[in-house]
Amino acid sequence: MTITSLSVGPSVRRITLDAAGHTLSALLSAPQGTQPRATVVALHGAGMSAGYFDGGAQPDASLCALGAHLGFQVLAVDRPGYGDSAAGLPDGLDLAGQAGVLRAALDRFGAEYPAGTGTFVLAHSFGGKLALTLAAEAPPPGLLGLDISGCGHRYAEGSAELLTGTDRARWRHNWGRLGLYPPATFHSSADFVKPVPQRELREASDWPEAFDVLAPHVRVPVRLTFAEHELWWRHDADALDDLRARLSAAPRVVVDRQPDAGHNISLGRTARAYHLRALAFFEECLPERDGP
Repeated sequence: MTITSLSVGPSVRRITLDAAGHTLSALLSAPQGTQPRATVVALHGAGMSAGYFDGGAQPDASLCALGAHLGFQVLAVDRPGYGDSAAGLPDGLDLAGQAGVLRAALDRFGAEYPAGTGTFVLAHSFGGKLALTLAAEAPPPGLLGLDISGCGHRYAEGSAELLTGTDRARWRHNWGRLGLYPPATFHSSADFVKPVPQRELREASDWPEAFDVLAPHVRVPVRLTFAEHELWWRHDADALDDLRARLSAAPRVVVDRQPDAGHNISLGRTARAYHLRALAFFEECLPERDGP
């Protein structure tokens, strides 16, 4: 594994990971002066990059910084087709291909860095699809749980048609009302909003069928969060009951709602609240420790 670093913030640095013949860029943060309690792998959605998890317009909401402060190592990865791998994968990869590359990257990362008691995956939107694929088909050693936002299993009425439309047509679904985000969000997000690889767009409409195949093979706790103003996915009671039932092998399935949030939860005004709840879920999934 080749690793280079560049200071990004007080406790966040940029690294590169060699994986299955590809180079993935990532952001890494870790607690200072102590070993991490566990590692959180963060996977961004379509049209974003790893910077999605580093605060945007409100640095105190950064998952990278908050996770490290609470004792977790956070590895926010530019998914295959983004960041340093974009030039070699201009059309991206399908979910199975992304899962294979990511698993190789995590294996190499684990050989070089202490992971703590295990690994969690926190993922958003298309990254949630990858997290479920990884857990079902190629779970890394020590996978302890998944926390997914902005990803369901059935598209809301009219949403699927937007997948083949223009970026402008998808804008409202991706963001929602402007008032859900800090004023500087759309200026700061210019640094980590990226083009969506065409293969992702082509594959997105197949997700409901893919989910039905993958879901019974996910064998770790899963928490799913839907923003109050989520527009892409059905999150009515019947849809959520069906979603839970299909994750039949997961020992625990939690479905939460995030008030005052749009699809891009980790960039919104309630991002810190969401990240704290996600990290609290990971706390609950940590293996029990021996007494003093």
